[in-house]
Amino acid sequence: MQNARRTNGSRFRACCVPVASLSHIKSSRVLALIISFFVIAASADAQCTYPNTAFLPGETLTYDLYFNWKFVWVKVGSTHFSVRNSTYEGQKALRTDILFKSNKTCEAIFPMRDTLISYTTPDLQPLYFRKGAFEGKRYTVDEVWYDYSDGQINMRQRFRNTDGVWSNTQSTSTDCVNDMLNILLLARSKDYSSLTPGSRTIYPMVSGKRLSRQTLIFKGKENFKANDGHTYRCLVFSLLNDKEKKEKELLRFYITDDANHLPIRIDFNLKFGTAKAYFLSGTGIRNAQTARIK
Repeated sequence: MQNARRTNGSRFRACCVPVASLSHIKSSRVLALIISFFVIAASADAQCTYPNTAFLPGETLTYDLYFNWKFVWVKVGSTHFSVRNSTYEGQKALRTDILFKSNKTCEAIFPMRDTLISYTTPDLQPLYFRKGAFEGKRYTVDEVWYDYSDGQINMRQRFRNTDGVWSNTQSTSTDCVNDMLNILLLARSKDYSSLTPGSRTIYPMVSGKRLSRQTLIFKGKENFKANDGHTYRCLVFSLLNDKEKKEKELLRFYITDDANHLPIRIDFNLKFGTAKAYFLSGTGIRNAQTARIK
């Protein structure tokens, strides 16, 4: 796959993809993959808490998002991540937000805007999750509420389809289950020093409709130059489709090989083509960026 960054000015173009093509660029699908790449889940106790070593409230991260259209890479939008102190039902909490937004040209043709919100305890126990996906004239919502009152995890799930019809589901687990945002925070604090190339991990995830499991493989280490102009030493992972009998790579992603575990690059293998997300900027980063080579 070609590196979408390496261009003399002709490789990246403003978004002017035909509407028929933009209708296939599902921002919710891209966001699901963006979040999934952070995940290496391990067994945890029934309370599902974990020490946060990777970030502090006030951190913000921004990414450029590109799509490959007939061998030409076009910039279709950006993704913004933030985490801050908050409260949830009277208790101290962390609130995490992710916003995907199409750029101005794409917005006029096919607007795409997803908003994801989660509340967790300061030690990363999930409390509430919501995803609202707006794509063209389509709008869907996923919600999950967590309860730990009886020694297990009880999840109340709700989903709004494109017709505006709500459905409700309830799930129970004795193992830790996370949503798309909470697991991002959890995975960033994991220790990957003992991983060897080829190591596999199975992890669970909950949405407004279902519980699922996916497989993540550690591929090794590589250096990569991000859109902020810096080169980073990265850990590289591959996420495999859990719905196919034959394993298929959904994406390949790069996170910094330091205590921050910042996501630097994500390559998406989608049904309609390929997409890439590149780290552009970050503020409020907690730890020294020792993976930044130059």
